[in-house]
Amino acid sequence: MCRDCNCGKEDKKENKNFYLTTPIYYVNGDPHVGTAYTTIAADVMNRYKKSMGEDTYFLTGTDEHGQKVEQTAKLKGYTPQEWTDHMIPNFKNMWSALNIKYDDFIRTTEERHKKSVKKILDVVYKNGDIYKGEYEGKYCISCETFFPENQLNGSNKCPDCGKELSLVKEESYFFRMSKYADKLLQHIDENPDFILPHSRRNEVIAFIKQGLQDLSISRNTFSWGIPIDFAPGHITYVWFDALTNYMTAVGYENNPEMFNKRWNNSRVVHMIGKDILRFHAIIWPCMLLSAGEKLPDSIVAHGWWTSEGEKMSKSKNNVVNPYDEVKKYGVDAFRYYLLREAGFGSDGDYSTKAVVTRINSELANDLGNLLNRTLGMYKKYFSGIVVANGKEEEIDKEVKDLFDEILKEVDNHMYFFEYSKALESIWKFISRLNKYIDETMPWALAKDEAHKERLGTVMNMLCEGLYKIAFLIAPYMPESAKKIYVQLGFNIDVENLRISEILTWNKFEVGHKLGEASPIFPRIEVEKEEVEAPKKELKVENPIDIKDFDKVEIKVVEILDVDKVEGADKLLKFKVFDGEFERQIVSGIAKYYPEYKKLVGEKVMAVANLKFTKLKGEVSQGMLLTTEDKNGVKLVFIEKTIQAGAIVK
Repeated sequence: MCRDCNCGKEDKKENKNFYLTTPIYYVNGDPHVGTAYTTIAADVMNRYKKSMGEDTYFLTGTDEHGQKVEQTAKLKGYTPQEWTDHMIPNFKNMWSALNIKYDDFIRTTEERHKKSVKKILDVVYKNGDIYKGEYEGKYCISCETFFPENQLNGSNKCPDCGKELSLVKEESYFFRMSKYADKLLQHIDENPDFILPHSRRNEVIAFIKQGLQDLSISRNTFSWGIPIDFAPGHITYVWFDALTNYMTAVGYENNPEMFNKRWNNSRVVHMIGKDILRFHAIIWPCMLLSAGEKLPDSIVAHGWWTSEGEKMSKSKNNVVNPYDEVKKYGVDAFRYYLLREAGFGSDGDYSTKAVVTRINSELANDLGNLLNRTLGMYKKYFSGIVVANGKEEEIDKEVKDLFDEILKEVDNHMYFFEYSKALESIWKFISRLNKYIDETMPWALAKDEAHKERLGTVMNMLCEGLYKIAFLIAPYMPESAKKIYVQLGFNIDVENLRISEILTWNKFEVGHKLGEASPIFPRIEVEKEEVEAPKKELKVENPIDIKDFDKVEIKVVEILDVDKVEGADKLLKFKVFDGEFERQIVSGIAKYYPEYKKLVGEKVMAVANLKFTKLKGEVSQGMLLTTEDKNGVKLVFIEKTIQAGAIVK
């Protein structure tokens, strides 16, 4: 889609072929929330790019060679090949459970891959960039990595996994990686999106400028690997084996036509965890420079996950099992949480409370209620049969203009793999439609026959908006998008959605029959711990008569806008709607709501019949109700389905 105007036409500035890879996952351990996160993120991006009309190719797979695999297989009573064959279903089954649709699953034990590795080694060797030497150094078997002394600070433990290092001395073949330091720095400088997020570029640049060392690329002390033709008795060490998989899968050795399309003429993106950024942003590009091949366009490094604020560990019994989470919350809710909770380059914390809060607040309340309210009202007012539109009003145009802005925002965020921000933009539109209901008040229009035409326009706007929302959430939550379309009366294959589907506002023809409303995201009820409270004698200080309380008028109000009061750090001024009028209320809660703009759209309680007063020059026409405990002062939020102006009794 054109990134300038969202016209649906091809953007000539961008390559329309898109090739996306995950890391190949090591077969010695089962997939976990970290590997699930990477693969879900890749699946979402692949689905999104496909929906934008791009020709996509999505690769994942497994890394199956190395000393650790050989040792584990022997310990388990398998041959190395039998052990890797035994482990593969664990990955494929989990990707299926997480609704991940990949185009290819590469295994480094496949013949096509062995041939690719031999080819790139031969090219680099003939270019004079591989030579024979001897290696002596500290080696971590688990990480399959050598560590120079300057990275160990006198320790004999692996900086990455903490296990004891082994002293290894052996004959080895080396890759002249040092030769390509300047070329790589130049490439990074000339291609600002080569490393994403941009915050990680400096880390890589600083490492290169320390001086790149030549790289050991062979082993002769174990046999489970790809033999090197020009080095009898040696097998290929991890880098030329594992990293080459990205080219193997698109025909590097045996399919020139595919390789030309998928590698040379695609936007090639490697999605990885931050722990393997240097391997992908330094070793791999140097290998490609030596081999004379194109470098990937972007290497995207995401953060790590903790569990309830602590590092995940089997000993702590806090490792998040994706199967368990999908069983508890559903696959779409699990996918949504992982990509909404943390910025993709930042670390995230997997918290049960946060999962439930997002499901109940954003999925059940914001989106679920919007769908249920819309379909419920359409059935009540028009028996669920679409009627003709009437004259468009300014508020309708405002919603349409906002949607155009949202499309641009989402596309820009997705270009930079900013999943959380893209979802935030989508939810901005969802919130606007919820507010649109409160502003247009269909229940009031339905009372007057003269307003029936306007009522039809309002209801159609909501249905059209939901149709577009289903498209936008489909990459993240394909099953939920499908359910929304069914409830809107459409049988749509979400796997083949395209941007042209949502660029106009005319999907609902007169006479179209809407489906039945049914909750897509059931609210999660959290079991509360029962704590026996100390018994106290009930006493009421300063009791008031019920007649006194009846004098207090408490209303539900919707927050339309919030700003700081100039010259008063503690005060916020709220513009609220009380069902009849807009009013301003000043409240001393700025300390507790530093991100106060996020309050816009919320519904809270306010005392509506207080005498007006002035605070720091600002008129306050009421008082917002709050709670106060050891955690501070908080507003009393009301379900968004409650109409502004409702009386609290």
